[in-house]
Amino acid sequence: MKKCKGVISAGDPITAEVGAEILKAGGNAFDAVIAATFMSFAASSSITSAGGGGFLLAHPDKGKDVIYDFFVQTPINKKEASELDFHPINVDFGDKTQEFHIGLGAVATPGNIAGLFDIHKDLGSMPMTEIMAPVLERMKKGIKIHKQTKYQIDILTPILSKTETGKLIYLKNHEPIVIGDRCYFPQMMDIFDFLSRTGPREFYEGEIAQNISALCEQGGGHLSTDDFKSYKVFKRNPLEVKYRNAKILTNPPPNTGGPLIAFLLKLFEHATFDRLDYGKTKHLQAMTEAIRFTDLTRKEKLKKNEIDEITALLFDPEFLKTAKQSFINSLHKSGNTTHISTIDHQGNVACCTTSVGEGCGHFIPNTDIMLNNMLGEDDLNTSGFHNWKTNTRMSSMMSPTFVLQSDGAMMGLGSGGSNRIRSAIAQAIVNYLDFQLPFDAIVNNPRIHLENNHLDIEPGFRMEELDKLKLPAGVEKFYWKEQNMYFGGVHAVFIDEKGGLSGAGDRRRAGCVINVF
Repeated sequence: MKKCKGVISAGDPITAEVGAEILKAGGNAFDAVIAATFMSFAASSSITSAGGGGFLLAHPDKGKDVIYDFFVQTPINKKEASELDFHPINVDFGDKTQEFHIGLGAVATPGNIAGLFDIHKDLGSMPMTEIMAPVLERMKKGIKIHKQTKYQIDILTPILSKTETGKLIYLKNHEPIVIGDRCYFPQMMDIFDFLSRTGPREFYEGEIAQNISALCEQGGGHLSTDDFKSYKVFKRNPLEVKYRNAKILTNPPPNTGGPLIAFLLKLFEHATFDRLDYGKTKHLQAMTEAIRFTDLTRKEKLKKNEIDEITALLFDPEFLKTAKQSFINSLHKSGNTTHISTIDHQGNVACCTTSVGEGCGHFIPNTDIMLNNMLGEDDLNTSGFHNWKTNTRMSSMMSPTFVLQSDGAMMGLGSGGSNRIRSAIAQAIVNYLDFQLPFDAIVNNPRIHLENNHLDIEPGFRMEELDKLKLPAGVEKFYWKEQNMYFGGVHAVFIDEKGGLSGAGDRRRAGCVINVF
């Protein structure tokens, strides 16, 4: 039997194919994730972009685990709100709508390009030109639209078609492109080719940075060339917590998503289950309450504290003791983002999550690259819009995560999904550790999410178990007709106790897994 060279799990077949091609050519997991992420900027251009930011959790075969933080940075100088291009827009997911804010006033300094090149410098094994080659090859042919990308484009059409550049890419005869059509990004392709040969300097110190600065100066944005010259990628130690008998490594402060996932799991740990409890009222009640208490903590506590105090607050013994008791008592009563996970036969694991938010509606001149709207994301601006501190790394819910078991088994995962990321990742971890579900079921079984007095429920749970849930006053159940990308997109890779490699892709977001031999 041939030995598996590696596995990639991603949110689009073309993205996975590119990563697999790099693994097959002898590249390591980090080469593969870099190629796949660049590919996602075209293949999933409505939900991620080189004009956004992200994180990568790295588990090198030799060396320590590290988080690469290349998320967006708030501008150095802040304009008055009255001077900004900043306005609300509703995104309709089909069964539910969510409000976001777009415009040049919503743009923070992008970090995706800087991050991917830093990862390559530290951990890559192939030249960047070779890594980029399959990306450029597929971009030249155009990105064929399938059911999931069509859905993403449709719900974001008011943003994607805001400018003439967007209309050229995403509209055909003044209507959104349809399944089978192709998206072309000729200018993006040229930029990626150029950067692969010269490095990221042009993006942060050259004409690209100058064009973004001019666009913001003229159109109501904050960014200047100083924001790009001063941008830095940070390398951090992962946040480490114990859950059941496993070790969880996730995104640390200033990110809020990792600490909140850890907090949710520490609450959930006080409920006990056996494998047959999956999907029963006992399981769903505990998860509902853990999500609810985590969200209450975020709203009531995190607004009042500095980001770098989050971990200390959430794991303060007295605070945690009170939260745990409230959780136990309750039981007795009872944009957008994309993620890629890769693993290779050497034991390197890379989990990378990137986002453009919903996009601000404006493209970097002459690049086909949309800029982010992170300053317009409600969940990232908990103190209110325009109240952010200048020149500060923004917090995010994006949380690439590792789950390490004592027998050597491991899961690497992450998710897109705005403020549903923390509940999506926590539910996948519970499915893996508590209920020991098959790998595909870990990420594709139905999920729930509680927010703003709505318990959102995907189809697949038994109605008789849902009917027995006891919810707080004012909380209503909201039944979705089908699984939806609203609930995230978890893409995971696994090492079993014997060293075998596997993966699972979330079909809510056209998840694709490729095993390379």
